Amino acid sequence: MSRTPLPSTTRRRLTQALAVAALMGTGFAAQAQSTVRLLVGFPAGGGTDVIARTLADKLQGELGQSVIVDNRAGAGGQIAANALKTSAPDGNTFFLTHDHTVSILPLVVKSPGFDPAKDFVAVAGFATFVNALAVSGGTPAKSMPEYLNWLKGQGGRGTIGIPAPASTPEFLVKVLADKYKMDLLAAPYRGSAPMIADMLGNQISAGVGSVPDFIENHKAGKIRVVGVLGHARQAAMPDVPTFAELGVAGFEDLPYYGIFAPAGTPQAAIDRFSAAVARVVAMPDVHAKLTAMGLTVGYMPQQQLHTREQAYTRTWARIIKDSGFQPQ
Repeated sequence: MSRTPLPSTTRRRLTQALAVAALMGTGFAAQAQSTVRLLVGFPAGGGTDVIARTLADKLQGELGQSVIVDNRAGAGGQIAANALKTSAPDGNTFFLTHDHTVSILPLVVKSPGFDPAKDFVAVAGFATFVNALAVSGGTPAKSMPEYLNWLKGQGGRGTIGIPAPASTPEFLVKVLADKYKMDLLAAPYRGSAPMIADMLGNQISAGVGSVPDFIENHKAGKIRVVGVLGHARQAAMPDVPTFAELGVAGFEDLPYYGIFAPAGTPQAAIDRFSAAVARVVAMPDVHAKLTAMGLTVGYMPQQQLHTREQAYTRTWARIIKDSGFQPQ
C-alpha cells in the first residue's frame, strides 16, 4: 500500500516535537540521577545536624534521589547561607536551618553577605522549638535559683556558652546579666556540638542552646536544663520551668526550623521538595524521633514558612533595637 508523504511543514513539526520529548526525557532522567544537597550551617553531631540527617534519610525514598547533608559550619550559619546564595537554582540545593541564620543574623551583622528577602525562597517549615539554659555536670546547681546562688559564690562572674554569636542565646545571657547584676560572659562556639563537649568536660559552667541540642545529655543526667524559653513547659522535660515563670519575660515567640532554596529555583522543584517534606515529617517514626528531641512537629507549606520568617524577623528587630545592640 502506498502512503501519501507528509507535508514538509508537518514533518518538521513532528521532528521538533520528538526532539523536545527526547530532551525532556533526558532532563527527567538526569534529575532522577542527580544528588540533592542539604546544606546545614552547624557541625556534625549537633541538634540541627541530627535533624537534617533524619529527614535526608527519608527524603531519598520520597524523591528517588540521593540526599546528602553538607555541613558548612561557622559564623552562626552564615557560611552555609552564602553557599546557598551562590548555588545554582536547579532544585538540587536546599538549606535546612533555624530562625537564627535567616531572621536574626542579618539584623546583627553589618555585612552578612546575603539578603534572605532577595537571595532565598522559602520551601517548607517542619517544626518549632525552644531554647534552654543548661548547667554543666560539674556545677552543683540543680535549678535556676541554685545556679544563680552558685554564681554569686563565684563573685557574680560566669561564662555561658552559646552556639553562635549575636543569637537568641547571647541576648538571653545579656538579659540575665542585666537582671541579676552579674558579670556573665557569652562565649560563642561554632555550633552546639563543641559547646556541649566543653560543658561535658566542665570547661564552662553553663550553655544556652536548643532543647534538641541538650535533650539526650539532660536525660542521661550529664547536664541539667534549668530553664526553657517559650510560652509553656516542654513535654520532653515537664519539670523544667519556663523563663517567664522564673521572672524573665520577652522570649516567648517560638523559633522555627525551615528549609530554603536559592532565589530563582523553579516553583515545580520547590513544590516537589515541599510535598516530600510533608510526607516525611508525617511518618510515625520521624515524628516520634523529632518529638523526642524536643521539637513541636508541624508541617508549614511555603507561604506559611515565609510569613513566619517575616514575623519572627520583625519581633527580633524590636528586641535588638530595645537592647541597644549595634550590628558588628
